[in-house]
Amino acid sequence: MAEDSPATSAPASADELRAAILERYETLSKRLQQIARYVLDEPNELALETLAVISERCGVQPSAIVRFAKSFGYPGASQMQRLFRDGLLSGPGALGYGERVRDFEAAVAERGDDDPAVLEAFVEGNVLALQNLSEAVDRGDIARAVAMIDAAETVYVVGFRRSFPVASYLAYSLQQVNKRTLFVDGAAGLTRQQIQTIGPQDVMIAISYHPYAAETIAAVELAEARGARILSISDSLVSPIAKPAHLTLNVREAEVRSFRSLTASICLAQTLVISLAVERARPKVRVR
Repeated sequence: MAEDSPATSAPASADELRAAILERYETLSKRLQQIARYVLDEPNELALETLAVISERCGVQPSAIVRFAKSFGYPGASQMQRLFRDGLLSGPGALGYGERVRDFEAAVAERGDDDPAVLEAFVEGNVLALQNLSEAVDRGDIARAVAMIDAAETVYVVGFRRSFPVASYLAYSLQQVNKRTLFVDGAAGLTRQQIQTIGPQDVMIAISYHPYAAETIAAVELAEARGARILSISDSLVSPIAKPAHLTLNVREAEVRSFRSLTASICLAQTLVISLAVERARPKVRVR
């Protein structure tokens, strides 16, 4: 198959490999896409764990990981892992978010189900997610996102199902700082009609997490077709709303007792709005 054929030359850095994965992701088989997502989402674990552990967490055979590495031009999986290992910083960041979450989940499982233990678990899980947000979201990306929003004629905000509270909060907050904003709530099945006037001067902020809402994906596709700029808030660079986006902000939420939080997403939304307000309050330099 085409996705199994080796690349002409292997990417020489972790950043180059990420770019190559994003470029080829849609051409990969479903099994190789599972591995690609793990490589993008858990680079520290890829660097530090054995092939057996990685294959278990990806839900594939070790041979599939070797095949994935060879399809990008590496002799084997260890050469691909070395890219991430070489760039891995020492200190707390060396323990990936996924590993910290597993340690947290193991600790939660040992506790009882009384009310204080449940509250404590949710607080700790959300603190972990907020710490990861601070580490994972680049300040330059925040600045670029704010610039996109500031320059837009109209901001369309869309997010359904679990993302709906984040989308509604973000739309409300942007309106409070006097940014022309349209909240796409899909009432009465009118999602398409609510965004039919979007154009090249506008920005769509789309929010969706796995399993991704079909309504949000459809809205992004329409916005892309109409030439609008897209700011995606999602949980992976290969999510359906990330690939067509001009910029994606990754958020990994806490999951406690099978309930996924929105704390990090709300924090990110607040950051965008307050940063926009600060930017708009700065005196503009006039060029004569």
